[in-house]
Amino acid sequence: MRTQRQCLANRGFTLTEIMIVVLIVGVLLAIAVPSYMNARERSRAAACRSNLRRIQAAKEQWALATNQRANTTPTWNHLVPAFLQQQPSCPSGGTYTINNLAANPTCSVGGNHRL
Repeated sequence: MRTQRQCLANRGFTLTEIMIVVLIVGVLLAIAVPSYMNARERSRAAACRSNLRRIQAAKEQWALATNQRANTTPTWNHLVPAFLQQQPSCPSGGTYTINNLAANPTCSVGGNHRL
């Protein structure tokens, strides 16, 4: 009976078992974190491209509504709030340049943030 009580009192994890668990968690984090960061940047780039498409559509609607030429450049005051509810902002912190009607709008971040 005494040995059974001693066994119950000595339950727990050894240092080796804890270190193995920490190692496994570290390996899983080393695999998961870069994938998460890449997915987050892809999502931001997709949202930025969507904003650029909305800006381009608003420019075209403005040009048709006001009978403008291809070399005319609208301002945010022309587009907001008549054709856009609010001025969009880049999820990665970039700024949008509207450009003239013949050119696509651009984002200052560049890279995947293009139409």
